[in-house]
Amino acid sequence: MVSFDLFPKRTALINVDMQNRFVEGYPISAPNGLAVLERINTVAAACRKAGILVIHTRNVVRSDGSNLGRQAEFDPPLMGGILNNGSHAAALHKRLVVDARDVLLDKPRFGAFYGTDLELILRTRGIDTVIIAGIATNVCCDTTAREAAVRDFRVLFLSDGTANHDIGDLSASELHRATCATLGLVFAEVITVDEVIAKIELGAKFEMADTARD
Repeated sequence: MVSFDLFPKRTALINVDMQNRFVEGYPISAPNGLAVLERINTVAAACRKAGILVIHTRNVVRSDGSNLGRQAEFDPPLMGGILNNGSHAAALHKRLVVDARDVLLDKPRFGAFYGTDLELILRTRGIDTVIIAGIATNVCCDTTAREAAVRDFRVLFLSDGTANHDIGDLSASELHRATCATLGLVFAEVITVDEVIAKIELGAKFEMADTARD
């Protein structure tokens, strides 16, 4: 299993789609969405303290449906405007802490790189490592992690900072475990919130020591 070093100046936290529809109160909301949200707030605070960029994504679509494509065939509520900008479902959950220093990124599809300027934002800042958190583990978080990995970013995927709902006869827990196992094999370091915070603190100390030597 891979273990990446983490240097705050070269790292970003990507909080994927902590929107009302996915956090609580909707049919596809994660059962433990609120608990995961609080853990994300904790890791985001540690990131900001260390100077790590925090990015919040939202899956939103055009109100006229012109950029839905095949996605609407899999998710019919999109045609009714459930993820239109300005809708309650599309809004970031009120308990998610968003700081003035954070970046807000709207995306038209599951992955945070497709159809956005995310890669430009990261490359411009010299970032080569991303921490992935959010909902859903097996859809938008998974897709974003894979997109980052194939672009040669180091990916740290938060096992307890991501969540998902049941699908058919597969439980949320089964799907979550399978996704983390696959990502951990070839795409990412799968890690807990406490473990990544320890890496952040260690990396920050190293950077401070390095600065002092200069």
